[in-house]
Amino acid sequence: MGLFTKDIETLHDLFLHTLQDIYYAENQITKALPKMIEKATDGQLRAGFEQHLEETRGQIDRLEQVFELLGEKAKAVDCPAIDGIIKEANEVAGDIADKAVLDAGLIASAQAVEHYEITRYGTLIAWANQMGHDQVVPLLQATLDEEKATDEKLTGLAESGANARAPQTQREDA
Repeated sequence: MGLFTKDIETLHDLFLHTLQDIYYAENQITKALPKMIEKATDGQLRAGFEQHLEETRGQIDRLEQVFELLGEKAKAVDCPAIDGIIKEANEVAGDIADKAVLDAGLIASAQAVEHYEITRYGTLIAWANQMGHDQVVPLLQATLDEEKATDEKLTGLAESGANARAPQTQREDA
């Protein structure tokens, strides 16, 4: 089902599609985070990624509860947006030799993922409220709160050290 195909005719159809989209995204994130953990050189960053991997697994469980409460089977649809964000993160991380710059790049990539998730969960909550799906709102809100907290932690790591440790000036041979 494409985003604007004839299969999406109602707000509920769009809600379900977006739920399937974020379900796919969360599952892809669980595959990407171990690579980010492995590449991170800062201990706090690595620990933060490890914590978020566990949170993400819990978020997948919550999404499965949302599907169940709606009487739907948990199903994923391809999400080109998260695929692109993860691909870009892998490319950037693969191109950075300096470990301090790599950590700053990993944080930026992780924040791109968080911002995507924040927009999706915020939209899902608004639509759930509009359609009276009150029983799923707390599950979606718990995840949104976690995503916002992760984004704030990443900002803190960047501002308190990762960005400052990275070389600041342009190379002479550039």
